[in-house]
Amino acid sequence: MSNNIVETVIGAVVIAIAAMFLIFAYRTADIAPGTGYELVAKFDKVNGVITGADVRLSGIKIGSVKSTELESPTYLALVRLNIASDVKIPADSSIRVLADGLLGDTFLSIEPGGDEANLSAGDSFRFAQGSVNIMDLVGQAIYSGGSSNQ
Repeated sequence: MSNNIVETVIGAVVIAIAAMFLIFAYRTADIAPGTGYELVAKFDKVNGVITGADVRLSGIKIGSVKSTELESPTYLALVRLNIASDVKIPADSSIRVLADGLLGDTFLSIEPGGDEANLSAGDSFRFAQGSVNIMDLVGQAIYSGGSSNQ
């Protein structure tokens, strides 16, 4: 009888530790639905941008990617962003796809403009630069460097 009580207590402790770990992981991963407003950006390419990717302004995370989808008439990548409600973004700001180094995560970087008016919920960025393919750049460097006039 005492073995059953000990096993039950140990099982309860293991379950409590697992629950604390899951709560910690949920809060640390920043996957909780955020409060803020939605903005839209249209790109020609968004290689590596996934739902939940960071949206940064001056290197500081201010939001995340809510969804990515293909806009059918234009075949542009339509990206919906969730931006923190306390961050105001000038209307003439630009957004581009960047990566943390060669093997780092892909994120969206906002470069603020100088307009006094701000983007509001549902607005779209006017200036967007898609991702750059590193292999294309390496190929251009290799094949364009071979021709020299002597």
